[in-house]
Amino acid sequence: MFVSFLLLDVQGKRDSQLTELVTEEMLKEVIDVYICETDSISLLDLHSTLVSVDADDAETIIERNSHYTDVCRNRVGNNKYVDRSMQTLNGAPKNKQVQSDSMLMVDTATTVTTWDIYDTFCSPEQDRTVHSPEPETTDYPETIVDRASERSMSVGSTTSTSTEVEVFGCSSNAESDLQLIMLSEKFQHCLLVMERSILENTFQPKLAAYRQLSILEVLLTHANIEPQFSVKPVTMEQRQENTESSKSPALEHLWAFSCDLSRGHNVSSMAWNKKNWDLLAVGYGELDCRNQKPGLVCCWSIKNPKWPEHIIHCDSAVTSLDFSANNSSKLAVGMLDGSIAIYNVQSQDKSYVISNSGCPNKHLGPVWQLRWTQQELNLTGEENVEALFSVSADGRVSKWFAFNNHLDCIDLMKLKTIHNTKKKTGRNNAEKKTENVLLALTPGLCFEFHPIDSSVYLVGTWEGLIYKCSCSNSQQFLQTYRKHTCPVNSIISCPLSPDVFLSCSSDWTIQLWKQDHHNPILGFSSIQRAVCDIKWSPKWATVFGAVNEGQLEIWDLNSNILDPVIVQPALPGVTLTSLLFHTQTDCVLVGDSDGQVTVYQLKNLSVGDSSQVDVLEDLICAALSR
Repeated sequence: MFVSFLLLDVQGKRDSQLTELVTEEMLKEVIDVYICETDSISLLDLHSTLVSVDADDAETIIERNSHYTDVCRNRVGNNKYVDRSMQTLNGAPKNKQVQSDSMLMVDTATTVTTWDIYDTFCSPEQDRTVHSPEPETTDYPETIVDRASERSMSVGSTTSTSTEVEVFGCSSNAESDLQLIMLSEKFQHCLLVMERSILENTFQPKLAAYRQLSILEVLLTHANIEPQFSVKPVTMEQRQENTESSKSPALEHLWAFSCDLSRGHNVSSMAWNKKNWDLLAVGYGELDCRNQKPGLVCCWSIKNPKWPEHIIHCDSAVTSLDFSANNSSKLAVGMLDGSIAIYNVQSQDKSYVISNSGCPNKHLGPVWQLRWTQQELNLTGEENVEALFSVSADGRVSKWFAFNNHLDCIDLMKLKTIHNTKKKTGRNNAEKKTENVLLALTPGLCFEFHPIDSSVYLVGTWEGLIYKCSCSNSQQFLQTYRKHTCPVNSIISCPLSPDVFLSCSSDWTIQLWKQDHHNPILGFSSIQRAVCDIKWSPKWATVFGAVNEGQLEIWDLNSNILDPVIVQPALPGVTLTSLLFHTQTDCVLVGDSDGQVTVYQLKNLSVGDSSQVDVLEDLICAALSR
């Protein structure tokens, strides 16, 4: 029998018993206690999974089990069968009460204009609300000042009017903290990433065409104030169908590398980084020896066509530059006053600059071309080292070495002009003796190393001669090519046929040569103007480009050897100065006298997928047979 009682009752009874006196009669009294069993309560009842065969419902259970077995066997392949998990035991529900204060939200905003920032900046002695004031531009790096002046972007910020953050103490401390934030490397990196992201979205169709990817046509619609973007891919086949109406070769303008810093400066040379093909170095400077002005080098990235990634200010006009293949951050720059400097484009510190300012063998004339070239060591004959070579207007081809943060050189060749004179002796005045008379050095304008044998190179001179020289022989020319009658401005070897090279001159002509022939194989001329620069396509042996003062020409020898297949005239008042192909895309870059580097895409060239080396060899053989 269960006896239910409260603790208070028990306590009361105990208290009462303690106060009652127990007598002997009470102790002798007999008390009867009866003990009985309480009712049984079932807390858990689990039915058995086994049933006796003799049970009354055995047949029903057997029939139900066989039906369930058939259902499990036939569930595979049945569309109505769905495999899902179930939880048959639910936990006991629990009630939890939570009490909290209501949250009040207030929307506040403010607008900051340029004159507000200026007025706030002009009164630093007053305590004011922090609205991200603009620090002094004189303490900014050069790159940030130029970007701010070019873009003229207004700065906006939001602040709470209910709780204003006031400047405690001196206001100059707050300004110095803000300057530290603005000048911090992490903050500038975040700005760089944000700027690249915005420009890549803006230039997406142009960049996709440049990288030969499918173009995404973005359609912007407005719904619930937030923009919704629907992207429609356009494949390369659809792009070709859109240009079926014009199948002739053409150039498509993509964009131009230009900013306020470079605008108005003459583009003298361009060079791709040999490991990062998205990085382009451009040299600027007026090539006037009588009125020398400071030069400029800008390293542009495909990810940001609006502002250079690295800026180098030079004391003299830049005439040539080239990236190192072993160390992609090393950029060699040649200048108009004969100086040569090697810059580290990954660092803003000028202590990393190596120059030939203290070299006694410094060039006395403009350095018209620089080139990093792999040279084989004479001692082992196996290991290759990279060396820097230059050709100058003082008539010297030099090889440069770096030690103790200075450059020194040795002369590989002095370009001496050789004139043959004949003396007559004897009674009958017969020609008996021939002498070679060495005159003054002739200026060198360009050079080109053999693509396979780096010990052999070609040099173009002011007199129109092209000399074939060897690095192991500094006294004699291996061969002399005579055809041009004016200065040879550029020489370029065919990357797919090493023994074939092109030369352009101020005599308005382009000549195609083969190194084992003294005379040119083919000659090209389309306009009566000096040809400034020439480059061979890295993908097709029959395609090359040339620029003169008035137009860009793309030649395809497989289609026409008399006229260029594409002619792109320059803008009025602008002179084209330099040319460069991209190795991995069908694009060509053109620099001009206004400081712009324009990127064009080659379209509809009938060259196919082959490199056209066999076609070039057939043209050369046909020309030689004639």
